[in-house]
Amino acid sequence: MSVVATGVRLSSTDGISLTALRRYFSVIIPANLIWEFAHMPLYTIWKEGTWGEIVFAAVHCTGGDILIAMSTLMLALMLSGRGWPLVASTRRSVTVLTVVFGLGYTLFSEWLNIVIRAAWAYSDLMPIIPILDAGLSPVLQWIVIPLTAFWWALRPFNADREK
Repeated sequence: MSVVATGVRLSSTDGISLTALRRYFSVIIPANLIWEFAHMPLYTIWKEGTWGEIVFAAVHCTGGDILIAMSTLMLALMLSGRGWPLVASTRRSVTVLTVVFGLGYTLFSEWLNIVIRAAWAYSDLMPIIPILDAGLSPVLQWIVIPLTAFWWALRPFNADREK
């Protein structure tokens, strides 16, 4: 359907950049896969599971991480993404909202799967954040990886602004 048919005029800041999305997920996907394998010793499956179960868990969790990353980014874009990533204030708000939503979901999921469902458990090696009673590694995962992905995704757009 064309702009004429809908009667809606789009400005240059109405859309979002597919380049930025591609760059974001080019970091999110491999980084989460690496992180899942790297922090596996912090869960009991590392000692109790078979290699097949460990690989399945890491790949399965990476799939979930990708869904979380897509959902939190899309929610942030729907709430405040007008002109992303061309508008500096939008870049900041989308980044902050995405990280906050990702952390919120992660804290909920850790609680649900450790306390309620007992689907997985931390090993003695997992550092626990006292007030949150959550593992440090999954919390850092949803700070470090999205911020790194945003840095990479927004790099060309930040450079354009600085010229």
